[in-house]
Amino acid sequence: MSMTPPPGWYRDPSYPLVERWWDGTAWTDHRRQPEAPQQPSPQQESAEPGASGRAKVVALSVAGVVLVASIVTGALLLGRDEGGGDAAVQTAPTGPTATATDTPSPSPSASASSADDPSSVVDELNGITLPLLDGWVRPQYVAEDDVVMTTPGTYDCPGDPGLCRHGRVISRTATATDVKSPKALAEQDIEDAANDAYDRDLVDSRPYRGIKSHHLVKAGSVAVAGRAGYFVRWKVGTGVGPGGYVESLAFPSSVGSESLVIVRFAFDAGAAGPPLADMDRIIKGIRPVGDAGTGGGVGSSIGPSQ
Repeated sequence: MSMTPPPGWYRDPSYPLVERWWDGTAWTDHRRQPEAPQQPSPQQESAEPGASGRAKVVALSVAGVVLVASIVTGALLLGRDEGGGDAAVQTAPTGPTATATDTPSPSPSASASSADDPSSVVDELNGITLPLLDGWVRPQYVAEDDVVMTTPGTYDCPGDPGLCRHGRVISRTATATDVKSPKALAEQDIEDAANDAYDRDLVDSRPYRGIKSHHLVKAGSVAVAGRAGYFVRWKVGTGVGPGGYVESLAFPSSVGSESLVIVRFAFDAGAAGPPLADMDRIIKGIRPVGDAGTGGGVGSSIGPSQ
């Protein structure tokens, strides 16, 4: 029986001391250090006086299993190194036909607890959470990839037939580029962001009859989750409808190889669109996963941009 493991962080089959991102069909190049498991507090340990003996037995049993697993893993890695350096990578599942015998086992640190927080959405791949403001919802029935939030409901597009949304936010890793500077990436991405939002959709329709004009609203350096980023914001005029605002925000990820992350905003202009200030509020509220104290935002002092 074949099965496909869900996307998430798993032990890297080529180097089990780190975790690697499985996108649901193949391993990506994103890696991170495993999070340390939380230790029980003294109060928790003393909550059941009669259980101390059993806890010691369980702890010793677990320690024995971990020791045996470590010895077996070391032997396997040693054998692979002697027989060929890429053997471990070759045995990793690479498609939807991966069987249960070569399926990665979930890491203890892979948790969906943050996904249950009604005030934020989680981009686990890039290691960030984004605030879910009033007037925004988690994406439902959205065909576009990497959408992390939208305004609720849809409306009939003013151009070609279809359903449009007044606002959406997209978060993705910038993999199809060699650009290393957040400033250069944001400046390069903004035209594509505008075209994707207001020119042609995924089925090559023109829900707003295309973009007729655009102008720069503002651009500049910004601190995002404690990292130095850069944003570019345009206002676009469309063939029909009120047009809209688009923004490309680029910054280094806080996990793995620290690849650049691109967050796109697309807000309809006019009274029906979301408040433009929501762009700044969302940026200011972006945090690394598990670190609610790391902030930033428009106007934060981060030094000169590169």
